[in-house]
Amino acid sequence: MHALKAVAYAATFQSIVMTAIPANAQQVPEGYPAEYSDVVAAAMKEGQVSVYSPTDSEQAEGLIKGFEKAFPGIAVTLNDVASGAVYNRVVSEAAAGQVGSDVVWSNGLDLQLELVEEGYAERYRSAEAANIPAWAQYKDAAYATTVEPIIFMYNNKIFKEAPPKNHKDLADLLDSKSTELQAKVATFDPEKSASAYTVMENDVINDNGFWPLIETFGKAKGKVYSSSGQLREKVLSGEHPFAFNVNGAYAKGWAKSNPTLTVLYPEDYTIAASRAAFISKNAPHPNAAKLFLDYMLSKAGQKAVAEAGLPSVRSDVSADNFDSVNKEAGGKLVPIKLDAALLEGLQATKRGEFFRNWKKALNQ
Repeated sequence: MHALKAVAYAATFQSIVMTAIPANAQQVPEGYPAEYSDVVAAAMKEGQVSVYSPTDSEQAEGLIKGFEKAFPGIAVTLNDVASGAVYNRVVSEAAAGQVGSDVVWSNGLDLQLELVEEGYAERYRSAEAANIPAWAQYKDAAYATTVEPIIFMYNNKIFKEAPPKNHKDLADLLDSKSTELQAKVATFDPEKSASAYTVMENDVINDNGFWPLIETFGKAKGKVYSSSGQLREKVLSGEHPFAFNVNGAYAKGWAKSNPTLTVLYPEDYTIAASRAAFISKNAPHPNAAKLFLDYMLSKAGQKAVAEAGLPSVRSDVSADNFDSVNKEAGGKLVPIKLDAALLEGLQATKRGEFFRNWKKALNQ
């Protein structure tokens, strides 16, 4: 757990330029309704906002500094909670009547929507909702904030095979050279990573060759890991010189600082994961939570997130955004929609079927 305090921040509040209004009244962002001044005034009195998220501090730092610059007097505390633990913590704190989060921001999209369905999220139509794609909104409660492509990554000094162009090419390569590639390929572990499970559920939807790919992966004794950091180190070291279903938002940054790493967008389709945010029901600082959520979705907030390596869900942000990522993916970007299909993946029968197929494909 850690807090990031306000420091000098060179960038201004971009599109959310504060508009002067009568003396002794609070300021509201340009384009927001006048009554929003009541939210700002109440948020200033609350003076703080607590965020539960698995997002790394360096990727959230610009967002937090920008918010604290725009609204001096409101301090943000970023609480580091693993994506798999977010759900349980929110539920257990609510049951104890000790809600500690104001905003919950996680890449476990299915669990985020489940928390909405179970009543742990406040219904709030963000003042920025009109600027966010319809697929990135759920019941005026949860909002997708990033576009994170799921890609291939390899060590170009060690992986000497012709790089696969798509998922079928990868399956064919593993099938034809399973001996040479024994234990050389890695991916995420859907049993230990909530976001990996969500991504792979969407692989199943978009690719009828997904299970054949996992079968060839199993025959080649592929390895699975529970974090992006582990995958990075294994590919960089050459222990597993090729990996698939890697978070491209991270991988692009790694490749910039490590020329031995190459990032590939699959030509058939590229899933785009995200991080969804909502305001906690009975949040201890409800107005500051509204202010922070709106800032997250604003042009300024989205720019700060994108500049930290997490592309914006908006298309009007000058840094990496949905359109630029889709262009890199050859127009084949498939965002994970915030809809009922995500919830289906949490059903015991569906999860059970997925993991039976997973273990069978890996010969476990």
